[in-house]
Amino acid sequence: MTTSQTFPSYQAGSGWNALLPRREPKQTAPAEKNFDAIVIGAGVTGLAAARRIAELEPQSRILLVDANEIGEGSSGRNSGFLINLPHNTGMSGHGSPIEVARKQIALYNTGLAWMKSLIDRHQIDCDWNPAGKYHAAATAEGEKSLRSTLHQYREWGVNYRELDQGELQQQLGTSYYRYGYHSDNNIFVQPAALVRGLADSLPPNVCLWENEPVLAIEKGRPHRVTTRSMQLTAPRVVIANNGFARKLGFARDRVFTIYTYAAFTPQLDEDELSKLGPAPEWGVIPANRLGTTLRRVASGRFMVRSAYSYEQEQSLPQVHALLKDCYRHRYPHMKSHELEYVWGGVTALTRNGAMYFGCVAEGMYISIGCNGAGMLKGSMFGKLMGEMACGHQSPELADALGFQRPSWLPPEPIRRMAVVGAIQYQKHRAGLER
Repeated sequence: MTTSQTFPSYQAGSGWNALLPRREPKQTAPAEKNFDAIVIGAGVTGLAAARRIAELEPQSRILLVDANEIGEGSSGRNSGFLINLPHNTGMSGHGSPIEVARKQIALYNTGLAWMKSLIDRHQIDCDWNPAGKYHAAATAEGEKSLRSTLHQYREWGVNYRELDQGELQQQLGTSYYRYGYHSDNNIFVQPAALVRGLADSLPPNVCLWENEPVLAIEKGRPHRVTTRSMQLTAPRVVIANNGFARKLGFARDRVFTIYTYAAFTPQLDEDELSKLGPAPEWGVIPANRLGTTLRRVASGRFMVRSAYSYEQEQSLPQVHALLKDCYRHRYPHMKSHELEYVWGGVTALTRNGAMYFGCVAEGMYISIGCNGAGMLKGSMFGKLMGEMACGHQSPELADALGFQRPSWLPPEPIRRMAVVGAIQYQKHRAGLER
C-alpha cells in the first residue's frame, strides 16, 4: 500500500473471511446524494454509529460507506478476542487510574451486553464463545510484566487463575511458556462473521455502500463528502475509518498506523488437535506487546499472529516464514507447520494509548485510534458517537468524553524514525515472547 492512499489496500484477503460462504457486497451507488448523516468506515465502530443514529432517528436517512467490502476491513482481520478489560490504564484524564479503569470496565461491559443483544436478536452466527483468555510468558521479564498486571487485576476486582509451566503445558500442549494466568474476561468470535452479520442486519433507513472509498471531506453547511464516483452532502458526518482518517485531514499529529500479521493452518485432524490441549478453543496473549498471539479455533484450525510494520505491509512471503517459525518453536511436535492463509491488517495507534473521540467541528464526529483493542472498544465508542450525533446525553458518554486525549506526535520523518526505532527495541526486548 502506498502512503498516499486514503484507504487500505491489502496484499491478501482476510483468512477469517475466506472461511465463510461468499457474500455479495452492496456496491450499488445510492440514488440520492443528500443524507441526514453520512458515516465513513463500516468496521465495528461505523456499524455501531450508523445503527444507533438509525435507531434514535428512524425517519432519518443514513449512508454508511466503506472503501472495502464488509469482512475485508480491519474489523474482519483481527484475532477475534472481545476483551472487556482496559487495554490502557493510563487514560486517566481526571481521577485516579483505578477509578478510570473501573469506568472503562463498565463501558466495555455495557458494550458487550449491547453487542450480545444484537447477535441474539438478529441470530448472527459468529461462533460466540465466553471461554476467557490466557496470558503467557516465555521469559523472566515477561513473567515480571504479567505479575505486574495481576496487581492491577486485584485492584479492579478481576478474578484470575495463575498457572505454572506444567499447568500451561497441560492446557495448551506446549512447554514453551514458564508462567501465565487465565481470566474469564474475553469472548471469542469469528470477527468477519460478526461484522458481516452486523452489516446485514442494519435498520432499513441505513444505506450501505461497499467498495467505495471516500477521497475528501469539506466542512460546510452541509458538509460535502467526495467519494470515488460522486459527491454527497449531509449536515452530520461521522468519521470511523480509524488510521485513514489522517488522509482526510483529521488527527494527523495524533494517530499513526501499523500493520500486524496472522495466519491459519489448514484444518487439523483429531490427532494433531489433541496435541493442542483438551479444550476445543483457547487463546494466548503474549507478555510483550510485540510477542505472538495464539488461538486454537473451535472449527479445528490454529491461528498464529505476530510481527509489526510501520505504515506499509511487509512482503507476505517473509511474513509467512516468520509466522511459521513462531508456530514451529512453540509446537515442534506437530506433523506439519504449513499455513494455508496469511494476511495483514492495519490498526491505528496513539502515542499515549488514548482514543481520539469526540466532536471535531459542528456536525462532525470522530472515533479512531483503538490501539489494537478495537472489536469491543470500537463498537461501544461507535454507539456513543452515534448518540452524540443525535444530541443524546448519558453518563457513559460523559465518561468517554472525560478520558485522556491522544498526545502529540512529531512530524515525518522524525515520527517514522521514532516508531520504527521503538518497534526494533521492543522486538529485542521481546526475545522468546516473539
